[in-house]
Amino acid sequence: MPEISRDEVAHLADLARIDLSEAELSQIAPQLSVILESVASISEVAAGDIPPTSHALPLTNVFREDVVVPGLTAEQALAGAPESEQQRFSVPRILEED
Repeated sequence: MPEISRDEVAHLADLARIDLSEAELSQIAPQLSVILESVASISEVAAGDIPPTSHALPLTNVFREDVVVPGLTAEQALAGAPESEQQRFSVPRILEED
């Protein structure tokens, strides 16, 4: 695989809106080349008869089933409220009206 040039790294950094100094550009280019070579070597090892997976082990849903149960009535919900008005919680106003 061809090596990534400093100009290509500068272009990628510009697209990602990352400010890199000249020294950083020169240092990152060979590192990115090594990363791409590693990914390419893994691609060569992967056999065509092995399906791609997102997890090594199969996942199962651990959530409970949704069951409809009766909820609180408005009176029960407001029973502990310091103040209520028209079946709603009444709270002090914190913003001035314009």
